[in-house]
Amino acid sequence: MDARVVLSFLCMTGVYVESNPGPLEDVIIDRYSVPTVCPREVESGDYVRYHYNGTFTDGKKFDSSHDRGTPFSGQVGLGRQITGMDRGIQGMCVNERRRITVPPHLAYGSLGAGNVIPPDTTLVFDVVLLDIWNMADKVQTHILSKAQDCKRTVQKSDFVRYHYNGTLLDGTPFDSSYNRQQTYDTYVGQDWLIKGMEEGILGMCVGEKRNIIIPPFLAYGEKGYGTEIPPHASLIFDVLLVDLHNPKDDIIVENQVVPESCSRKSVVGDYIRYHYNATFMDGTQFDSSYQRNSTYNTYIGMGYVIAGMDKALQGVCMGEKRRITMPPHLAYGENGAGKDIPGSAVLVFDIHVIDFHNPKDIVEIQITHKPEECNLTSSGDDLIHYHYNCSLMDGTLLFSSKDYENPQEVVLGADKVIDGLDEGLRGMCVGERRVLIIPPHLGHGERGVIGVPGSAVLHFELEVVEIQKGVPEGYLFVWLEDTPNELFQALDLNKDNEVPPEEFSEFIKAQVAEGKGRLRPGQDPDSVIQAMFANQDRNKDGKITAEELKLKVDEDAEKARHEEL
Repeated sequence: MDARVVLSFLCMTGVYVESNPGPLEDVIIDRYSVPTVCPREVESGDYVRYHYNGTFTDGKKFDSSHDRGTPFSGQVGLGRQITGMDRGIQGMCVNERRRITVPPHLAYGSLGAGNVIPPDTTLVFDVVLLDIWNMADKVQTHILSKAQDCKRTVQKSDFVRYHYNGTLLDGTPFDSSYNRQQTYDTYVGQDWLIKGMEEGILGMCVGEKRNIIIPPFLAYGEKGYGTEIPPHASLIFDVLLVDLHNPKDDIIVENQVVPESCSRKSVVGDYIRYHYNATFMDGTQFDSSYQRNSTYNTYIGMGYVIAGMDKALQGVCMGEKRRITMPPHLAYGENGAGKDIPGSAVLVFDIHVIDFHNPKDIVEIQITHKPEECNLTSSGDDLIHYHYNCSLMDGTLLFSSKDYENPQEVVLGADKVIDGLDEGLRGMCVGERRVLIIPPHLGHGERGVIGVPGSAVLHFELEVVEIQKGVPEGYLFVWLEDTPNELFQALDLNKDNEVPPEEFSEFIKAQVAEGKGRLRPGQDPDSVIQAMFANQDRNKDGKITAEELKLKVDEDAEKARHEEL
């Protein structure tokens, strides 16, 4: 058959068709394989692409597009090929197979065709239709599944990432991004795509699936593309839009939970701790601090995190939850990050701000209750008995004095508690209650301790139960009144010029009982008095003399020690 011949269609629905019952036979059509679904049939004026085998009635082959590896392409109804084929393929569906018997007068007649087809020869064509299209065709789009939440659709100048399966109209696959395990990434409206795809993805939502049918003149036209897409091929794409953004996009912040009370918002230079779940726009998760059971900790606005996160973390409250949608130029850009984040990916972070502080922060003290009478307040060296609850800023309880039988106690200034708590306990009355916010540099620091995360801001609820006034560091006893003029005579109760431990203890206890002196609180009084006696009994003979009570002025000044007495 002459490949220059162009076929046209005649709608036929029966197995055998005889349009003219006279002496001249019409074509005979055997539709031996008809697709279940036939969305379109060949009409006059359409362009078609089909494979065929041409034989004589005895079965001898005279031509085959299969053998050449190139299907026949042409327009139907222009009379450029034998009339029998023009009639025989009308009404065909893509993937339909027909056996078309063409009598001589509808084929090459009494002249035949060169040395290939003798005169007055009946021809038999076994045809499979591969493609139909028309110059009046438009891109066809069919939504296969809608996105659950569509806040934005593809517009010209957007950058999109999508997966696709590409097939010819007969279902032959020619390409798939899934097989490459990589999305197709491109700008829209800048001629980076075939025109039909540019049109077909406009208006799509992230997560939407579309079936897009593109006629050849809006695809690769008469030249085709490589070895996979033949000339004059209609293309079908099943497209899943993964994400989209515009180069002009900024981050999008959606506040989900904002605390009712927010005394302070984060600023550049603050150090912040937050949890997050990170996904792509299609909901695929690529990272989560919750899975590591560890917050992400960083300075804000100093370039330690991607630019979009640096910006999004400013102006947040402790306890706030927000969703951040971040375009790639404010995230990991066109190169992505490792295997988890592809290039040009839009990222979505759901963050929960646990706490933040500034290295210059001091202890924040809030008095929640103060007794009407407050004659005695705590200060350095005092022994304080107190109740407390210690929690993180998100409310997670860490420690509580209620877990113990008795209140906690501490000597202020003795370096037995964190600096922020020591500071917050000063100046309190018995019965007073306070809330302390302690930054980590006055708490447990960047490393934390068992039960306390590194760099954690701590929230303390305090109530002072008892205050025992203390003595300066290094002292065991202080006078609250003037020291007796003749101290040794006062100590020597039996006037025998020596003071044994019993006399010494009796004297000191009497001074404390009369409010004239004070022992170091928080320790056994007898043990303190025993230590005081040992300090004065310089020769360790078990008694104190007048000479021993005096300061040894002849000792090196650096070694001289001021005795309590």
